[in-house]
Amino acid sequence: MEFEIKSYRVGMIQTNCYFLINKDTSEVVIVDPGDEASRLAAEIEREGLKPAAVLLTHGHFDHITGVNDLVAKFPMPVYIHESEKDLLASEKSNPFSPVKGEFKLNVDNFIQGEPTLDIAGFSIKVYTTPGHTPGGVCFYLKDQDVLFSGDTLFCGSVGRTDFPGGSMSQLVRSVKDKLFELPESTKVYPGHEGATSIAFEKQYNPFIN
Repeated sequence: MEFEIKSYRVGMIQTNCYFLINKDTSEVVIVDPGDEASRLAAEIEREGLKPAAVLLTHGHFDHITGVNDLVAKFPMPVYIHESEKDLLASEKSNPFSPVKGEFKLNVDNFIQGEPTLDIAGFSIKVYTTPGHTPGGVCFYLKDQDVLFSGDTLFCGSVGRTDFPGGSMSQLVRSVKDKLFELPESTKVYPGHEGATSIAFEKQYNPFIN
């Protein structure tokens, strides 16, 4: 399969939204559409893509705010881990969110455990990586040697743990015990800033080493 990954920085915190594209079928899996749904929709239409699903690494506002508007235009399932239910239900768990009051994320599929999702021709392994949030996950594609790490692992850093439900010890264990067990060649696409690799982070990340 020929595939492509496109990255868009969206919203007030410049969150990375990714398009995981199956170039053979033009299907696209959308990871963390955190804002600017109209811009993302325009890109989908311009590229002639067929939206297949939304995958959410966690439930903080800057990763989910664009979901409802995007799904209203392109009906497709939305996946987030079931351990994020409490976070989604509480505005206090989303500090600094500009979305107040009645924003409710429409979720079709609450992920349980660590399944492998077969979507748009991709085999996507879910790894639970608590620490930034209780139900944070990473999405790993073995065949493509790619990891979408959300706010668990950044280039030379890790996610904040000072929000409700955060735990630095959990986050470090998540990275060491799960992500650092992946092949060193794995390219890592984080929730903010630039891409990295497992090899680079194992050698240089000061929060883990």
